Amino acid sequence: MKYAPDTVQTRITTSQGPVWLAATARGLAGLWFAGQKHFPPALLGQPAWAPAPQHPTLQQAAAQLQQYLQGQRRGFDLPLDLSAGTAFQQAVWQALLALPCGHTTTYAALSQSLGRPSAVRAVAAAVGRNPISVVVPCHRVLGSGGSLTGYAGGLPRKAALLALEQGMA
Repeated sequence: MKYAPDTVQTRITTSQGPVWLAATARGLAGLWFAGQKHFPPALLGQPAWAPAPQHPTLQQAAAQLQQYLQGQRRGFDLPLDLSAGTAFQQAVWQALLALPCGHTTTYAALSQSLGRPSAVRAVAAAVGRNPISVVVPCHRVLGSGGSLTGYAGGLPRKAALLALEQGMA
């Protein structure tokens, strides 16, 4: 993943644990849970993104994420910067944005919807590299037969997010 040089970040505490948010001038560029796979090195100080807790996009993202996790918000209204991904990854992430709260799909169905029915593994890899967890709802993608598989933030967190959304339906 290649992030813009103007990327800034902040850390917040949520009911699902610590979360790091990152933004550029274009919009929210990242949301990662503590311990999540594909955690960007820049959040570990290599090189570091500047802390900017007062950045308007980061403040909006933090507020909307807290509302969502409290069951008070079903979707997000934020500018997004998905430019860190390849064109294929961005297409997968855009398809994820079309999944409504409380609904799920499978990796195979997502591949089919993208017109790439034989690219299930590539689609699954792109889902797994989603840099904006929850907001770009990769947790809504299940394995065949509805099994809970492959969530970079951990399967217990995926189950909790899906349960939260079922409670909002």
